Amino acid sequence: MKILVVDDREDNLFAIESLLRPVGHPVVRAHSGDEALKTVLRGGIAVVILDVVMPQMDGLEVLAYLKRLDHTRNLPVVLMTGLGRDDDLAARAYGLGVSDFLVKPVDPWVVRTKVRALAELYIENQGLRAQISALTDRRADASATDLPNLVDARVPRQPGGKGGRARSIRSID
Repeated sequence: MKILVVDDREDNLFAIESLLRPVGHPVVRAHSGDEALKTVLRGGIAVVILDVVMPQMDGLEVLAYLKRLDHTRNLPVVLMTGLGRDDDLAARAYGLGVSDFLVKPVDPWVVRTKVRALAELYIENQGLRAQISALTDRRADASATDLPNLVDARVPRQPGGKGGRARSIRSID
């Protein structure tokens, strides 16, 4: 799984990509909100690092779009801004479902730690979702032919009951 870094400025993309290289996941770039959405929809992304201020489609618009789609709703998104601390902007971002909101300049260790944790949690969550889906499919595929095996199961007698032998259930009335 990859980390997607989205920024319209090449120098910011280079800096964040360099900062994230030690995290251990490949880093891919997008230069716009539209390019970011196309990349995410192709799959294989574990975390999106998204600049807030971009032309055409800003980071909040990209975030809102990702959170509306069923298959990207749980994708972790970290918004980064160089605008300075803005509590209203942060509140809007958290209201849309952002995983974290960071103000530049950022502490490299903090960014790496947060991104690594978000990626690991997302990957683990995807694995659990796949297991649940497989179990649900297996349960749905259980056919009526399995019923005779269940009906003919050996059931032990109740403690203190007569005979103490196992009996076979032959019919259900």
